[in-house]
Amino acid sequence: MSTEKSFAKGSAAPGPVADGKIRLYSMRFCPFAQRTRLVLAAKGIKHETININLKDKPDWFLKKNPLGLVPTLENPAGEVIYDSPITCEYLEEVYPEKKLLPSSPFGKAQQKMMLEHFSKVVPYFYKIPMGRQKGEDVSALEGELKEKFAKLNEDIVNKKTKFFGGDAITMIDYMMWPWFERLEVCELKHCLDGTPELKKWTERMSEDPAVKASMHSAETYKAFYKTYQEGKPDYDYGL
Repeated sequence: MSTEKSFAKGSAAPGPVADGKIRLYSMRFCPFAQRTRLVLAAKGIKHETININLKDKPDWFLKKNPLGLVPTLENPAGEVIYDSPITCEYLEEVYPEKKLLPSSPFGKAQQKMMLEHFSKVVPYFYKIPMGRQKGEDVSALEGELKEKFAKLNEDIVNKKTKFFGGDAITMIDYMMWPWFERLEVCELKHCLDGTPELKKWTERMSEDPAVKASMHSAETYKAFYKTYQEGKPDYDYGL
């Protein structure tokens, strides 16, 4: 299974997951799957990745996850886990060597509250580019996104820390990062102009080894999203 090429309908089902490993079903450009890829890389977990053609999903994948979504994890026991925050929490519990979540119940709850707040930010990364594509005025939506960024900026200012969970990267930073990596391709980089601390956070994050290992260039994203907007996503772009 050493190919990054995506598996589509009609492809042969992979065999069982090898002992001592975990398998990630992913898609190279999916920000939700990138969360899990970041956690796997940050924790140094031995894993294999199988990329899925999300427009033409294999039947064997739908048997494992009837929702047909990535990220999906499978362990050697054949147990299947899906949904990005759930997969990341599972990895944190099963591979406790390098902790990404705080040990206190309150610390964990704080991260969940931050994630809940951030989930309200994510839709703008879809609404604004789609509105622009339709020739709509997106200035009001951009204003709303700037307000959300201002709140995140205030949060990091009040904490007086380099990252959202302290002075080292924690789970919440990895949960948020994939969308900030896509600011340029979504033409939203200017929305960070009034948030200097948040901007510094993005610069610090881009230096992280796990982030570097999972990222694509702006040019690659642009080329993929062009095929996506045309309704013919090229999941194997650049391979």
